[in-house]
Amino acid sequence: MLNQLTISELTAKLAKREVSARAATQACLDQIARVDGKIHAFLSFDAADALAQADAADKRIAAGEKNFLLGVPIAVKDVLAVKNQPLNCASKILGNFTSTYDATVIEKLKAAGAIVFGRLNMDEFAMGSSTENSAFGLTRNPWDLTRIPGGSSGGSAAAVAADECIASLGSDTGGSIRQPAALCGCVGLKPTYGRISRYGLVAFASSLDQIGPFTKDVRDAAILLGTMSGVDPRDSTSVPQPVPDYTKALTGDIRGVKLGLPKEYMIGGLDAEVKAAVDAAVKKYSELGAEIVEISLPHTDYAVATYYIIATAEASANLARFDGIRYGARVEGNDPIELYAKTRGAGFGPEVKRRIILGTYVLSSGYHDAYYLHAQKVRTLIRNDFLKAFEKVDAIVTPTTPTAAFKAGEKSDDPLQMYLSDIFTISCNLAGIPGISVPCGFTKNPKLPIGLQLLGKPFGEESLLKIAHAYEQNSPWQKEKAAI
Repeated sequence: MLNQLTISELTAKLAKREVSARAATQACLDQIARVDGKIHAFLSFDAADALAQADAADKRIAAGEKNFLLGVPIAVKDVLAVKNQPLNCASKILGNFTSTYDATVIEKLKAAGAIVFGRLNMDEFAMGSSTENSAFGLTRNPWDLTRIPGGSSGGSAAAVAADECIASLGSDTGGSIRQPAALCGCVGLKPTYGRISRYGLVAFASSLDQIGPFTKDVRDAAILLGTMSGVDPRDSTSVPQPVPDYTKALTGDIRGVKLGLPKEYMIGGLDAEVKAAVDAAVKKYSELGAEIVEISLPHTDYAVATYYIIATAEASANLARFDGIRYGARVEGNDPIELYAKTRGAGFGPEVKRRIILGTYVLSSGYHDAYYLHAQKVRTLIRNDFLKAFEKVDAIVTPTTPTAAFKAGEKSDDPLQMYLSDIFTISCNLAGIPGISVPCGFTKNPKLPIGLQLLGKPFGEESLLKIAHAYEQNSPWQKEKAAI
């Protein structure tokens, strides 16, 4: 089935004219029709537009054009601007808003000939770890429909795991790509902060957010990263680093590579089956010629608290623009203050309100220095922990999540437990380094995916992808499919 192919498999067939982009796109649309009523990964999609894009791609292929992404159907998290497509951030407050422009990453994908279609479900404004905070209903995990797919990019992970698209885009502020990738059994890559332009990404926490891909294997992640990376004058935080052909790094040879195993990540709350799968992956790396080195990241215990001060403070500032005046939904009031209060009260969900209130508090007079400034100092200590560790090792290996996917509703009434779902992924965003999650096994009963996280040096995606690919090529996990 064409919708089950990887990017590299599909483009090879397209180049040989064995299949058409229209047929591949139709296969994805047929799969959506078959399974998305159960999964609810998509908020919306325009089938006619997707097929029109596919026909245009077929013409480019017929004219002899070759590109890594030409004719590949890619779906998008509902937090990225795509011209003439809805942009709701899974929130009621944006009403019927339609984007008037393309995000930089979307421009690059379209230029490469990708078929950009569909809006994928997410936690409202990317705030959550389970995709239960969407204003438009929860997304379910393709491996077990009673369980969550992770978050906030749960729709993006579920759509790839269910073969509803060839690949998808998400955003990662504290693990929102890697955590759902782990829970849905696909590959999720969070690049270095500044590697990919954030222009056209609706901001949650501007110093933490990064756009990245969900794919079926590591090679596809390398392809998408190479296409989307690069400096952008419209994003002052994008960094003018050279963009290599990441696929050339995927040699499979990691002899002599040093992998750090942080003792702080093997905590008491780590599920036994998750620990066993990660231990087995570390053993496999050793067999492949890597040297395993125990390291320490001493400020790990402060990461969750630091993250939830910085992220909520930035969210409070960023979400102030949603006021019912300029765009989106509006609830009328007798004066501007009442209009703001009614609009934001009706438009935002409980988790977004919780984070805005917390963020406003830590930025308020008398508390800014005690909380926000202090958190920024601890953030520097966390980053320095990683930089010191990378003097000894080439990458760091950890579990992606402490457990496999939990049941829908299981942690809804306990925000703190929900926040701890991201305990292994948050530090990566605070430090601004790249991270990737790859499948490393399954729990037994029920059968649920387990993810292995690899963390790399700043702008060290080449090495990170090489190390992830070597493990993937020597394990069977990515070939497993959810029986929907």
